[in-house]
Amino acid sequence: MAAAGAPRPGDVAPDLTLPDVHGTPVSLADLRGTPVTLVFYPFAFSGICTGELCELRDSLEDFEAAGARLLAVSCDPVPALRAWSEQQGFGFDLLSDFWPHGQAARAYGVFDEQKGLAVRGSFLIDADGIVRWSVVNPPGQARALGDYRAALAALS
Repeated sequence: MAAAGAPRPGDVAPDLTLPDVHGTPVSLADLRGTPVTLVFYPFAFSGICTGELCELRDSLEDFEAAGARLLAVSCDPVPALRAWSEQQGFGFDLLSDFWPHGQAARAYGVFDEQKGLAVRGSFLIDADGIVRWSVVNPPGQARALGDYRAALAALS
């Protein structure tokens, strides 16, 4: 299920450039030639988000086997993301959409204006920058790891 305004399979993925946990800019345009799984989530250190990202961490080999780079995006500031990443040992990039607040989440149609956070939206972008799969879940509903695996399998 995609949210209104969210890019759909077949659409060109909106570009974004966001800082990682060290403040280094990461740009989708610079990653062309590599599939990317873009995972938006509400907040670092929260229960469902921690569970989801730890599950992705524990299944990182699935993304690596497909040659896909995993990027997780929230509106948290860089220092919070760095602390959370160090605590959990994620092994993939956490990107901060803190300022301009939610700009990337808005571009992907997953920004909740009332709460000031990204909702749970995931997008698999192929090496040419085309969205191949997406899912946007309602608040409180985690995404299923099997859906990621199926999307990665369909990519190859």
